[in-house]
Amino acid sequence: MSRTLSAPGASERSVWRSTLRLWDRTAIYMPLLMMGALALGTYWLVRNTPGLSVPEAPREVRHEIDYFMHNFTVKSFDEKGKLKSEIKGTEARHFADTDILEIDQARILSINVDGLMTTATANRAYANSDGSEVQLTGNARVIREASQNAAGRLSPRLEFQGDFLHAFLNEERVQSHKPVVLIRGNDQFTGNTFSYNNLDQVAVLTGRVRGVLMPKK
Repeated sequence: MSRTLSAPGASERSVWRSTLRLWDRTAIYMPLLMMGALALGTYWLVRNTPGLSVPEAPREVRHEIDYFMHNFTVKSFDEKGKLKSEIKGTEARHFADTDILEIDQARILSINVDGLMTTATANRAYANSDGSEVQLTGNARVIREASQNAAGRLSPRLEFQGDFLHAFLNEERVQSHKPVVLIRGNDQFTGNTFSYNNLDQVAVLTGRVRGVLMPKK
């Protein structure tokens, strides 16, 4: 018994054409769909990939006290173990941003390479890290003891008094933009501004300068 294959009917051909048209339309947008899928995949990778560690920006150092001392004495020595300087006070506050030590009722002793002593005192002092530069305020006083050099020449005792004195102890200089009293031995001088360099042994007073010279005995 034989069978005869029949051609597709009109309804089947219509379905086939609709399928082809749908495929053609879908194929047009296929590149866009693939690009969208790629973009989504890239976004997912970025979100789930661990980020690189970024170094933290350095913190700004504020003008704050990082340590303080009460009734203290700080000494420094040279390479041979000899006393170079000594700082005393009732209270001191250190500021990290400027590395300045603020001292109440300060007494600072400095000894140079020749063993000559200089003493600085004040109601308040502002010293740098090694004590070589000091600003003295309130009853400020710097005293350089009398000395004698290798040639036998005598240098009289020196004393500077004022409301403000700026001392550079290593350089053996003292200056002030305010009135100062200079006492050299028994002689006394005053001026509105003042500077002194012990290495040159020269004192400069300006403004209303006055002096009292005592007769030598």
